[in-house]
Amino acid sequence: MIRHIVMFEFLNEAEGKTATQNAVIAKDKLLALKDKISVIRRMEIGINDGEADETNYTLCLTVDFDNFDDLNAYAVHPEHLEAAAFIGKVRLSRACVDYEI
Repeated sequence: MIRHIVMFEFLNEAEGKTATQNAVIAKDKLLALKDKISVIRRMEIGINDGEADETNYTLCLTVDFDNFDDLNAYAVHPEHLEAAAFIGKVRLSRACVDYEI
């Protein structure tokens, strides 16, 4: 199994919304992928808590796949690309790790 972990730091303001508002939109878009992309085995998304260190990343995505072929299929899936396009407009930075579990 492959675990795909991505952390996003959102812009303070983008698309007329705050970082937290955009993180909620991104979370909803990403969670919807679970029902649309069959290769997703497990998905968890967290938004940094308002009481946590403000230097933390804004959103963390964890997705499990059976193998790297499935991760690669997810990466180019049109529904994923649509969610990624939104995040691309509202994020400042991204960090990612993919590893076998």
